[in-house]
Amino acid sequence: MPKPPRYQGRIELLQGTLDLIILQTLAWGPRHGYGIAQAIVAGSGERLRAETGSLYPALHRLERQGWITARWERTENKQRAKVYRLTPRGRRSLAGQRSRWAEIAAGIAGVLRGRSEEI
Repeated sequence: MPKPPRYQGRIELLQGTLDLIILQTLAWGPRHGYGIAQAIVAGSGERLRAETGSLYPALHRLERQGWITARWERTENKQRAKVYRLTPRGRRSLAGQRSRWAEIAAGIAGVLRGRSEEI
């Protein structure tokens, strides 16, 4: 019997959501790209993933916006890796995005529960 794909059933992240999740991940502390991807998988209970083709363009975009910084460093096993950190501006953006996300999630939840009297 063939083994199911490793990421079967996981949800691919949308661009705006990915930015929010990257910022939140970096609020927990500096990480290199692979570490960010692993934190997303672990933090989501293995429901979400950030593919390389989406993750690194998002990191570059967030760096251009001044929300994160990046610096080449040596890892514990002596390999070079670009380590990303959240900036104060990024923390402010994260706070705003979290607030907007909570409003969107509450709105979606309301629609799914059918709370409108017009239904």
